[in-house]
Amino acid sequence: MYPLSPSRRRATMLGIALLTSSALLLTGCGRAADDGGSAGGDAMTVDDKPATGTIEIWTQGADGAELPQMFEEFQKDNPDVEINMTQVPEAEFASKMTAAITAGTVPDLIYAFTETQASLIATGGFDAVPEKLVDPDDFFEVIWDNSVYDDVAYGVPWYAYANMQIIRTDLAEKAGAEVPTDWDSLRTFAEKLKDAGTEYPLALDSSYDAYTARQLLAFSVQNGGGFISDDLSTWTINSEENVEALEFLSGLKADGLASSDGPAFLDTVPWTSSGKNAEIVDGGPWFISWFDDANGAGWSDEHLTLAPMPTGPDGDAATTVGGGSWMVPSDSENKDGAWKFARFMSEPSSQVKWFEIFKNMPAVKAAWEDPALADNRVLETVEKGLESGVNLPKVSTWTQVGTVIGEQMEKVVRGGVSAQDALDAAQAQAESIGMGN
Repeated sequence: MYPLSPSRRRATMLGIALLTSSALLLTGCGRAADDGGSAGGDAMTVDDKPATGTIEIWTQGADGAELPQMFEEFQKDNPDVEINMTQVPEAEFASKMTAAITAGTVPDLIYAFTETQASLIATGGFDAVPEKLVDPDDFFEVIWDNSVYDDVAYGVPWYAYANMQIIRTDLAEKAGAEVPTDWDSLRTFAEKLKDAGTEYPLALDSSYDAYTARQLLAFSVQNGGGFISDDLSTWTINSEENVEALEFLSGLKADGLASSDGPAFLDTVPWTSSGKNAEIVDGGPWFISWFDDANGAGWSDEHLTLAPMPTGPDGDAATTVGGGSWMVPSDSENKDGAWKFARFMSEPSSQVKWFEIFKNMPAVKAAWEDPALADNRVLETVEKGLESGVNLPKVSTWTQVGTVIGEQMEKVVRGGVSAQDALDAAQAQAESIGMGN
């Protein structure tokens, strides 16, 4: 269900439309050093004095279009700082950033999505987060850990999300089906909805790429498995636990409880709105507002039940999560200002302000206690999911390996290949590809 790129999914998150570039979109490289800068690669500490000089920021996705509102907030206490922002097309961001690192023409600050942090950090072109800039314990552990390599943190989390089960309440009630809590009850739910006339009760990922593999990863961890060893040195794709997880997921499609062909990402809302599906499994929180956009205000409250992801056979919880973090290139000319802005964006008040502006959900736990986020069932479900979040393998070759896994999964669904044979093949290809770090 996720054929779009990581940043595109966030660009559309919670129904926010892509906005046009603002007058602040200025080129962010090749300028002279500014006050407040520090030499590339030098260790540093960040004090509490106001930031100064110019901060060049590169952004991607729709998030950047609204960021100038946060610049204004930052400049209230940092009046001598100037912020220039360059919006880079999302499809070009990684290549442009890598080229800038090679050429030494980097911006001072970027934000990177969880899916691309490993490959960017692997370039060696980013500084570690200065000691005592922020407290790691303030953040959801899974989001903080995503940019930690060899016990060194390279990113300050900005926002976070967790997927969930999104269920058609009316269809479930009509079928006498209860909200699934584990694998067994998920299948029972689907069987009851099928008997009651729902064509494909469950909406499962059918893109057969790295996003399909990502869904398998969540179910694998629910079953006590995973794709990579804890020390990131060995692929474990064809483990017994992973094979069982793939057998479970592919079995749902084989039995007609989910379609092998869809819904595609943008088809999810119409399929579920029309009753072709009764549950989106592993669905992003942005879908909720999309349903209201498609069907009218209040439709989601009336028709949808939200629940955390089901647990595995032994009660293990695991949830697909994502988000974004601030990172400072080693050749930044104003590291002091860049890190101060990153610290500002991690303050609970800033996290709440950004939620009010763009609806991205806080990565800082304290922000969830703010009244602005209270009594919101979407946020409550996301918060539970963040506590059981699963990171993607933190190696730079993940997208390539994930694509291989997705392709092998399609062979199970369409070609009659066994789950064991498919994951054996994926394991062999992954070992050939390596870790890339």
